[in-house]
Amino acid sequence: MEIFILGFLAFFGIALLVIAAKTIKIVPQSSVLLIERLGKFHRVAASGLNIIVPLIDSPRGVYWTNIRPGQTSIDLREQYIDLPPQPVITRDNVTINVDSVVYWMITDPIKSVYEINDLVGSIVQLTITGMRSVMGEMDLDHTLSNRDQINNKLRLILDEATDKWGVKVTRVDVKNINPPEDVRITMETQMTAERNRRALILQAEGEKQAAMTRAEGEKQAAITRSEGFKESAVLEADGAAQSRLKAANADAQAIALIAQAIGDPQQTTQYLITSRYIESLRDMTRTTNSKVIFMPMETSSMLSSIGAIKEVFAETGEKQPEKLPNPPRSPRELNR
Repeated sequence: MEIFILGFLAFFGIALLVIAAKTIKIVPQSSVLLIERLGKFHRVAASGLNIIVPLIDSPRGVYWTNIRPGQTSIDLREQYIDLPPQPVITRDNVTINVDSVVYWMITDPIKSVYEINDLVGSIVQLTITGMRSVMGEMDLDHTLSNRDQINNKLRLILDEATDKWGVKVTRVDVKNINPPEDVRITMETQMTAERNRRALILQAEGEKQAAMTRAEGEKQAAITRSEGFKESAVLEADGAAQSRLKAANADAQAIALIAQAIGDPQQTTQYLITSRYIESLRDMTRTTNSKVIFMPMETSSMLSSIGAIKEVFAETGEKQPEKLPNPPRSPRELNR
C-alpha cells in the first residue's frame, strides 16, 4: 500500500511539473511567442512571464532557414543575412561575382509567420534576384563606381516586397564585386594608361602656368624698366632745362653789367661779338682736328674792333677799369 501511495505521489509530482512546464512560458527580452489555441492563432505572448492553458494552448514553432528547428520565440531585433558570392551578368555581358549583406528586422511577427513559409530563405532569394536585376541594367564600369546607387535600389526592392511579410529591410550593402581575371588585368592596364594621361595633362598645365607666370613677370619687369627710363629722361631733361635757364640768367646779368660799363649799345654789341670770336679762336687752337680752319671774319677787322673797344673804355672815364666783367660764357662751359 505504501509503495502504491509513493508511486502515485511521484506520478502526480511529475504530472504537475509537466503541466507547469506547459503552463508557464518565460519569453526573453525583444522576443515574442505566437500562442495558438487548438491550432488557431490566439494571441502574442510578449517578453516576460506568460501563462497558457496546457493541452489547449501551444506556442507556434518557427521553421526558417538558418533557424534552429522547432524554435518558438521570434527575435524582434535587427538581424543580418550574409550572402555568399553570386554570379551576376552585367549589361555588357561580363560575369562578375558579387557578395552582399542585408540588414532586416521583424515589425509584425504574425505576418512573418503566417504570410510566408520560410522568411529568411525568401529574403535571400529575393536579394539575389533583385541584385541580378539591378546590376544587369548597368555596365561593368558603372557597377564598380555606383555602389551607393545599387544599394539604394536593392533596399527599395526588398523593402517593398517584404512589407507584406511584416519585415523592414533597413540596409543593403554590396561588399565585393569580383570581375574575371582577364577583365581585371585589362581594367588595371586601362587605369594605368589613364593615370599616365592625367599626369601628362597636369604636367603640361603646370608648364603652361609657369610660362604664363614667367611672361607676366618679364612684362612687369619691362614696364618697370620703361617707367624708370622715362623718369630718368624726364629728370635729365628737367636738369638740362634748369641748367640752360641758369646759364641764360648768368649771360643776361653779364651782358647787363657790360652794357652798363660801356654805355653805348653798338659798342656793347661789338664787344660781345669780339669776345665770342676770341673764345672761338681759343677753342679751335685746342682742337686736334687737322682740317683747314676758315675764319668767319678778317684778322684786321678783329684788331680794329679791339682798338675801338680800348678807346671806348678810355672815354668812359679818366681811368680804365681794372677789370671788365667776364664775357658771358657758353652754356657748355657753365655746365662744366
